[in-house]
Amino acid sequence: MTSFWTGERVRLRGVEPEDWAAFMRFDAHSGHQRTADALHPPRSAEGYRAWAKEAATAAPDGDAFRVAVEAVSTGELVGTLNTHETDARTGRFAYGIAIGDEHQRKGYASEAAVLLMRFMFAERRYHKCEVQIHAYNEASLALHRRLGFVAEGRLREAEFVAGRYCDVVLMGILADEFAERHSLGEP
Repeated sequence: MTSFWTGERVRLRGVEPEDWAAFMRFDAHSGHQRTADALHPPRSAEGYRAWAKEAATAAPDGDAFRVAVEAVSTGELVGTLNTHETDARTGRFAYGIAIGDEHQRKGYASEAAVLLMRFMFAERRYHKCEVQIHAYNEASLALHRRLGFVAEGRLREAEFVAGRYCDVVLMGILADEFAERHSLGEP
């Protein structure tokens, strides 16, 4: 029997202190930073070590947590995924995912997102997942459409990135919409 957290391509696991070097490599690509969040000043190797050590020992804050995304075939760290804005009372949560440039377009993000949503919908009883995506991030918009997310709104010129303001697209998927496309049981 496989783990609930393991699919065909990825395994979701805790961040380990030795993951620091992979995160440093991911952040070396400014394009990755701009689609995932924002461009940050360079950080030292020791800064990455300290961050990874802290992330490895951080306890979840309710249903808000971070996991590493690992390729099943190689055991290599390929990205990270985190939940945030978790509200059990309203049944809504949000998540973010970042896959390293050299690992993109291999199905890792979609499988990791499905594993996460299966947990949040079937085990934690959430009703809705929401994401906010920069309007220029066509790859992420397409990924979420394929997963069954629906565009629910647009925040005009909501973020300042690369010297200009950009729109943010709000997308969501309900638990029953997810269940129609993806199994709620183990893979």
